[in-house]
Amino acid sequence: QVQLVESGGGLVQAGGSLRLSCAASGRSFSSYTMGWFRQAPGKEREVVAAISWSGGTTFYADSVKGRFTISRDNPKNTVYLQMNSLKPEDTAVYYCAADYLPWSLHSNSEKYDYWGQGTQVTVSS
Repeated sequence: QVQLVESGGGLVQAGGSLRLSCAASGRSFSSYTMGWFRQAPGKEREVVAAISWSGGTTFYADSVKGRFTISRDNPKNTVYLQMNSLKPEDTAVYYCAADYLPWSLHSNSEKYDYWGQGTQVTVSS
C-alpha cells in the first residue's frame, strides 16, 4: 500500500512559478513509475509529466514542455513538479500517481493504482 500526499499548490500570477511536491509512504517508492496529472473543471484528467523509477527517463505533455520539470528524490520518497512560466490554462487540480508500470504505460491514468488527494493550482491573468 502506498499513500501519496501532494503539496505546493496555490494562487500565482501568469508568468510565475510553483513547485509541487508529492511525498510517498510505504515501501518500494524507488520502484514506481510516478506521474503528475491534472484536471480542470469540465475537462478530463490529463497527463502532465511522468518519470521512470530511476529518474532516467521523463515524459512531458506538449502543453508544458519547456516550462515544467519533473524530478524525484528516491531516498526522500518524493517526486517534484517545478512549474515555470505558468499560464491561466494551467489552472487545475494537480494529482500525483504511482504504480509499478512499464514505461510504455506512463501516460495512461487508468493504469495507476495509487493517487494523492490533489492540490489546486490557480493561475490568474
